[in-house]
Amino acid sequence: MWLRLRLLALLAGLLAGSLHAATDPKPGFYDRVDIAPTQTSIYIGSVSMTMPTFERKGIVYEAGYTAKVFPYFFYSEHGQLFIEVSDEALHRLARGESIEFTGRGVSRGGTIRHVEGRAVPANATSGKIKVRVFVSRKIQLIFNTTYTFVGAP
Repeated sequence: MWLRLRLLALLAGLLAGSLHAATDPKPGFYDRVDIAPTQTSIYIGSVSMTMPTFERKGIVYEAGYTAKVFPYFFYSEHGQLFIEVSDEALHRLARGESIEFTGRGVSRGGTIRHVEGRAVPANATSGKIKVRVFVSRKIQLIFNTTYTFVGAP
């Protein structure tokens, strides 16, 4: 009886370990991510945001961005985004759990903006993302879009 229980416990442990390993991201899989172009409304206008593929360096994803403000074109800007996502957060994402992240945007003119957001996976490689860009203490732009990891499977 004791041996049978011991074997069942060992089998359950091996099964749990293999399931956990199946949800862990493979090396390099999450190194690049595409964010779909997005748009949000502002008072009598809109802001559209486009970004090339984000590249992961350490725990930080980096990419340029272009924000076009319509009809107030003179508020449009270009710059760099830096988003922090830990390895543990990527493991949670791989398991189908949503994650929260923070970061910053730096315009070419040197203006720094706080960024925070939430990613909700649809599957292991893509999902929905909500990003808040704090323009000032009272003004924040909220973008809802999608993401897709483009790393090696």
